[in-house]
Amino acid sequence: MGAPGSRALAAGAAFLLLLVALPSAFLYLTSSAAAAPAAASRSALLNLRPFSAKCPPAAAPPLRVFMYDLPPRFHVAMMASDNATSGFPAWPPSSGGIRRQHSVEYWMMASLLDGAGAGSAEGREAVRVRDPDDAEAFFVPFFSSLSFNVHGRNMTDPDTKADRLLQVELMDILWKSKYWQRSGGRDHVIPMHHPNAFRFLRDMVNASILIVADFGRYSKELASLRKDVVAPYVHVVNSFLDDDPPDPFDARSTLLFFRGRTVRKDEGKIRGKLAKILKGKDGVRFENSFATGEGIKTSTEGMRSSKFCLHPAGDTPSSCRLFDAIVSHCVPVIVSTRIELPFEDEIDYSEFSLFFSVEEALKPDYLLNQLRQIPKKKWIEMWSKLKNVSHYYEFQHPPRKDDAVNMIWRQVRHKLPAVNLAIHRNRRLKVPDWWG
Repeated sequence: MGAPGSRALAAGAAFLLLLVALPSAFLYLTSSAAAAPAAASRSALLNLRPFSAKCPPAAAPPLRVFMYDLPPRFHVAMMASDNATSGFPAWPPSSGGIRRQHSVEYWMMASLLDGAGAGSAEGREAVRVRDPDDAEAFFVPFFSSLSFNVHGRNMTDPDTKADRLLQVELMDILWKSKYWQRSGGRDHVIPMHHPNAFRFLRDMVNASILIVADFGRYSKELASLRKDVVAPYVHVVNSFLDDDPPDPFDARSTLLFFRGRTVRKDEGKIRGKLAKILKGKDGVRFENSFATGEGIKTSTEGMRSSKFCLHPAGDTPSSCRLFDAIVSHCVPVIVSTRIELPFEDEIDYSEFSLFFSVEEALKPDYLLNQLRQIPKKKWIEMWSKLKNVSHYYEFQHPPRKDDAVNMIWRQVRHKLPAVNLAIHRNRRLKVPDWWG
């Protein structure tokens, strides 16, 4: 057979080239056709916005708290209750208003006792652990506020010696504890709610987490918002549980209510000045009284029938009156320059309270004119908000979800990261606080 001709060879070569080119062309065309949708998809993905719906955060496990096993003389024995030696006693109903106001220490201890919170464990912010090595915080159940009120309230009273001896004995117990030594007391929680509580040796616990009413009588070296917890007073008036009138605004006939002591020290001197300006004014009830049984009953009636309740400073920037107003759903009118408020990282007090400077409050007629100009709709919004937040200020045993005690323990948890930072740094620093 002869050799193939040049035409045949050329045709064969062309056919082979076509076989190679066709798949490549097909791949190019199909990829180009898909490029636009792919680019559009990528662009769409880049322009996606986060979903507006938020998944609820997982509930943190309760704070693990070790409670020192102190003898009853440091706590319940001071209550002078008949059943003080037969288990944990109920808070005595006959206890005076002054003692009850600062009884935060009692309710915190009660919340840690075995069986506390039965049936409501889901909402508990703290649980007691028996092994201190398992604890995240340490609770010192010394009723320092009650000790002040029981053992001679005047510094010159001979009975104050008992209060001082309790503090000395307590510090001896704490100094011998390896857990106090390990942290320098930084992770220890010490209630000190009355402004004169722990008055003899308070400088020795200045690193601890203090539970206070305000900072009116504490130096910056002793107490601050950075490490300490501002707790509400225990309200002395009964909570207004059936506050559901058809027209709540008109149901409260008094514009502004105040009942309390008008002769006070320090910032509380404003009370006497306000009395001169407000007493006798139309729509105002301004009365002098003490926190006795009959006085508390009259205050309950007065707050429930008033639109606004005046809260001037007392001997310190805060007083129980604010929390009595909240559970009475009476819009607080706060005149206190240096007041600190509980749970303020979670609660916006401006939604249900009014704030005036001392200078504003002392202008003749200024305060009352401002209150009268508040529209009915606005007042009802604030009243409704008070009803929604009042459970945060309830002290009860066993504790309930988001009540006052659980809110306090949650605040303690918020302080622990800074506490742990200080503990860990202190263990390795050769020159403590070298930046100061």
